[in-house]
Amino acid sequence: MRVRTRTIVGVIALLSVAAVAGVVVLIDNLAGRIQLPRFDPECTVVADGRVTLDSAQMANAATIAAVGVRRGLPEQAVVVALATAFQESKLENLDDGDRDSVGLFQQRPSQGWGTFEQIKDPRYAAGKFYSALRKVKGWEEMRITDAAQEVQRSAYPEAYEKWADESRVLAAALTGRATGAVECSVPDDPAIRGAEAAAALLTSLKLDWGKKLGGQARSAQAAGLTVEVASSDTGWRFAHWLVAHASATGLERVRFGDLEWHAPKGKWLPVTDGSGGGQAQVVAEVFR
Repeated sequence: MRVRTRTIVGVIALLSVAAVAGVVVLIDNLAGRIQLPRFDPECTVVADGRVTLDSAQMANAATIAAVGVRRGLPEQAVVVALATAFQESKLENLDDGDRDSVGLFQQRPSQGWGTFEQIKDPRYAAGKFYSALRKVKGWEEMRITDAAQEVQRSAYPEAYEKWADESRVLAAALTGRATGAVECSVPDDPAIRGAEAAAALLTSLKLDWGKKLGGQARSAQAAGLTVEVASSDTGWRFAHWLVAHASATGLERVRFGDLEWHAPKGKWLPVTDGSGGGQAQVVAEVFR
């Protein structure tokens, strides 16, 4: 009886191994033909390093950078802010966290950072972080993690430093120091189009950039908008911001200088039809 039982167990084991091997072979044969679904549009930032984010993370990073530039802060402040948001929320606008922490920076209403609704606004949250950072004496000469810790008072004071490299890459692109550095692949079936998309895009741009934008941006009705710029750095700040927010704004194309970004592939390529905006303006077109 024991011999028979062992024989049955052995046969089952051999069949199991064969089944697993068959699945492995099938997967190997189909590997080049199966495309797994992508749940989030992907953004890649390349500027003396490489960072990959989903569309929501990319938009939040661009807003954090815009608020810093708008306040006249140096690039280092943007690096500190981004590293902090990376550690606290992975650049996601969280509804909750430790105790009553909320938002990109996990700020707490009970600690005087603002109401839940205020902190959930990325612009407000970034502004509060920068205000607190500016009060830290000598923050400019500190390590990233030390400057962040002076604001956050975390139980893990060294944790922010591990995001320093990624944050420098993002800051270089989003402050305009890098060229054609933000590339996002977005769907070509946007939720909004035409005049609605153009209006939403202009509203969002003004909310992030405020007075820094001034009268430089103007809508072209259903087509999109243009932003007048005085330098290459300024142009790339706005061009990269636009691409970073493309997924939610119905944006189809951005042109600056001799380059253009086009959805859905989302790559910066040379303008070939002579329709670029030159160095004086950034041109954005929405899906019609």
